Amino acid sequence: MENRNKIEAVLFTTGRFLTVSEIASMAGIGSVGIVNELLQELKKEYDSRASALEIINDSEKWKLNIKKDYLHVTEKLLSDSEMDFPTQETLAIIAYKNPVIQSDVIKIRGNKAYDHIKILKDEGFLTSEKSGRTRLLKLTPKFFDYFDVIENNIKLKEENNEIVKEEINQEENTNENT
Repeated sequence: MENRNKIEAVLFTTGRFLTVSEIASMAGIGSVGIVNELLQELKKEYDSRASALEIINDSEKWKLNIKKDYLHVTEKLLSDSEMDFPTQETLAIIAYKNPVIQSDVIKIRGNKAYDHIKILKDEGFLTSEKSGRTRLLKLTPKFFDYFDVIENNIKLKEENNEIVKEEINQEENTNENT
């Protein structure tokens, strides 16, 4: 019973998808097999009770979540603390193209995107590094945790980084030649 409570506490506190090994480590339980069994039991227990909470298992990751029927209760709480819609749209562009050159984001979103980028950096969703005459914007681990997005293809991201660097070099060479 003690281990089940530890697992439940970890799921409640983190509020994000975790692997069984992450849960085991955070709960201080040495056996991943035991954690997996206890997660199955907890999921059955939550499914059988009349509760606003549920345990979700998605691709070997686990999370304690609010059932869809009760999301309306928490919407006001969440919307008060979230960023405005234009900033969300700018973040969506950055997430889609991650990593992306800041000048490309400005071309797409307009000059107000400078303000959005500052907010996103202040909130810890982005990092920014000098790259030629512009900046290279990248998502942080906080982005992936906050939005429950899994960084599942690091190789693809590395390939994108190389493409972006090539684009920057081409842009700089074009500017130098003119």
